[in-house]
Amino acid sequence: MFDTSQTDPVRDARHLRLDTLVRLRWLAVAGQGAAVAGAHLGLGLPLPFGWCFLVVAASSWLNLTLRIRYPASHRLSDDAAVLLLAFDIIQLAALLFLTGGLQNPFALLFLAPVLISATALPPAHTLALGLLAVGLSTMLALVYRPLPWFAGETLELPFLYVSGVWTAILLGTAFTGVYAWRVAEEARQLARALAATELVLAREQHLSQLDGLAAAAAHELGTPLATITVVAKELDRQLGPSANPSVAEDLALLRDQVERCRGILAKLTSLDADQGGFIETITLSHLVEELVAPQRALGIVLDVITKGEGPEPACRRNPGVMFGLGNIVDNAIDFAESCVSIEARWSADRVTLEIRDDGPGFAPDVLLRVGEPYVSTRSAAKIGTDGGTGLGLGLFIAKTLIERSGAQLSLTNAVDPSTGAVVRIGWARHIFEREAKGLRNPGAGGAAPLTQASGVPI
Repeated sequence: MFDTSQTDPVRDARHLRLDTLVRLRWLAVAGQGAAVAGAHLGLGLPLPFGWCFLVVAASSWLNLTLRIRYPASHRLSDDAAVLLLAFDIIQLAALLFLTGGLQNPFALLFLAPVLISATALPPAHTLALGLLAVGLSTMLALVYRPLPWFAGETLELPFLYVSGVWTAILLGTAFTGVYAWRVAEEARQLARALAATELVLAREQHLSQLDGLAAAAAHELGTPLATITVVAKELDRQLGPSANPSVAEDLALLRDQVERCRGILAKLTSLDADQGGFIETITLSHLVEELVAPQRALGIVLDVITKGEGPEPACRRNPGVMFGLGNIVDNAIDFAESCVSIEARWSADRVTLEIRDDGPGFAPDVLLRVGEPYVSTRSAAKIGTDGGTGLGLGLFIAKTLIERSGAQLSLTNAVDPSTGAVVRIGWARHIFEREAKGLRNPGAGGAAPLTQASGVPI
């Protein structure tokens, strides 16, 4: 009955915890017991107290059995959760049968198990529970024990009223089930998409840490490499022409390898020295060229236009923004028929980037929600065979990363006579240039490089 496997953590996280259902059922048991005891002992209503007590006790016994048999952290399989929720519906129906059927105002509690199912179980299981609840409520509208009332008085509600209660249960089950499922599903999709975004950012941070480690290694290795160079020269001077040919050959190889190491370290330290300016600071036109350069050999015409008023803006090379823009350019090339246009413009207070392709554009049903997690712009024919494409996360991640830099992003389709998708990205100029100004200013507090290219001690 219960799924004890833990082989799929992602799917397992969605499953209901047994402790959740047990706690909710204890709450139901307490409410049902208080209602039955209050009506029979407090108000003196002639209801079948013994039978009602047995029905309530059945839920208590099930809770005790589950608590003893399984740990509180155990997660139920979908089928097991459906069986437990179905038991709750049947138990409630039995209690209502003894206390007036749909004339009992507590009949609306049929909605509770369906609502719980809608938030955590697949739609098919929720539909099955909804049909069970509606079916039992239909039976209770026709077959039930009379509603307990005060001695010498009879309360019999009109069938039209009972029909209204049945209709309310039917509509309430449908509406709350659909609504709760939709809200819960959107929350789950957003959580997964944010997890994917965090993974991308973690990888970018890891790469940045590797850059720092490479610079530190270049700085620390300089001293021992210089020592090796001095020793090799001293051995060559001492042995001179009288050295054994094999030893002379080894010394020559050692000097060559030392020179090779010096060249590698020089490259690493020169890159680190440039990060304070040229490498981390990039103009808008260079940014666009860096995006399109890897795509020029793919057979799609790339039409690049850069123009504006006044000096060209520069920004700091942000890995997240570069990844997001690269993803949008990749999508445009994937869907383009023959040409992709990239137009960069700037003015005194605005920087804009427009990416346009001549493909089919966004489908009407996708355009309203494009950029949301798990909304894919690819048709079934374009989805790749690997598990990582077609999930609708690429554009969501790109949009999130770009907007975190202070940009505004809009996605539309080109109007007649043109066709294709149009992505417009705009920054306020002071936001676009804010970090680059700090890098160009030596007194802005930016970190100095570990070492300069000219200062390598070899």
